Amino acid sequence: MPHSRLNAWLHARLRHLLPCACALCGAVQQELVCAGCTEDLAPLLHRRRCVQCATPLEARLRARHCPTCLAGAPDYDTTVVIADYTWPLDHLITGLKFRAELPLASWLAARLSDVLVAAPGRMPDLLLPVPLSAARLRSRGYNQAWEITRRLSKRLGIPAHADGLRRVRDNPAQVTLDRAERLANLRGAFEVTDPARVAGQHIGVVDDVMTTGSTLGEIATQLKRAGAACVTNVVALRTP
Repeated sequence: MPHSRLNAWLHARLRHLLPCACALCGAVQQELVCAGCTEDLAPLLHRRRCVQCATPLEARLRARHCPTCLAGAPDYDTTVVIADYTWPLDHLITGLKFRAELPLASWLAARLSDVLVAAPGRMPDLLLPVPLSAARLRSRGYNQAWEITRRLSKRLGIPAHADGLRRVRDNPAQVTLDRAERLANLRGAFEVTDPARVAGQHIGVVDDVMTTGSTLGEIATQLKRAGAACVTNVVALRTP
């Protein structure tokens, strides 16, 4: 039996012998998110969104950009997301981020893969996770954005680098700040570790949650200064 087929067979047997609880409803079965919950989530996964920042758009409007992006476009070019950061999907993010439920990164990466494949335009040439500060990484023990990125990279066959971006200072938490303070807080907080790696490339920046877009906007600015041709945010969930 070929090695790949043997691995698939062993994985299937292991899932049969060791069922898990659905991350959303707790039902004991074989998937991270059960078939019933997946079906219930379907209406949440298909909303018209601004092509640049993924803010939901009113269904009756034909515009492709939200008023904010039309008024002052950020440096990133497009954003793709699975859904809004609302119940019950928010439990998947908190489980991954704060309870070290790392298998959830596989479920999120699979959904992001589907969204990227369906999105218009060409795929990114390179995937980079939003970095944590050194202190935060030591405290948490892992970067949830990288856990999603490396699984997405494997699914799509797109190269990924854990250290392509570096956070050079640990700022106050963004959640405590208003928009103007967020922008000032992030200015100069990130650097591109190897500009030659991103020059002329379409870069996909991967994160778990996008709120105001300030962090991703600052990262896109640094990538464009380093010569990136295009920047796409690849984000699990978007705060509505």
